[in-house]
Amino acid sequence: MGNPEKHGSLLVVFDGHCGLCHRAVRWLLRRDRGARLRFVAFESEAVAALRARYGLGDSSQTPASIVVVAGFESADERVLLRSDAVLAVLHVLPQPWPALAAAARLVPRPLRDPAYRLIARWRFRIWGRLDECPVPTAEERTRFL
Repeated sequence: MGNPEKHGSLLVVFDGHCGLCHRAVRWLLRRDRGARLRFVAFESEAVAALRARYGLGDSSQTPASIVVVAGFESADERVLLRSDAVLAVLHVLPQPWPALAAAARLVPRPLRDPAYRLIARWRFRIWGRLDECPVPTAEERTRFL
């Protein structure tokens, strides 16, 4: 996958109705002291062109994966999905997260992605479905598209 840091910030596209995704965004906001991550809900019209460009479905569909975009709207834009996306996000956080991401990357993707899919399949049953995407605080708004 390469080093996502060379692209500067990463855009994290998450399911705005997913309780797990909401908790994950809150967790990332607390740990991303370098403000390397930007966030946008999958349902947002701000990413309509991105969804169309990569065949990710439309805003009425439940996304099957977290989507991380390195180099968003640049010539070297790359989309990462499932476990690759999670590892890219962990890589830009302070230690120990990059070390854990490097260790997890030793596990081949054909083994990582089924684990990701299992969690994705059960996420609404365990963490619930939100009626609407929570609004970020005034301080956090600068981190959202």
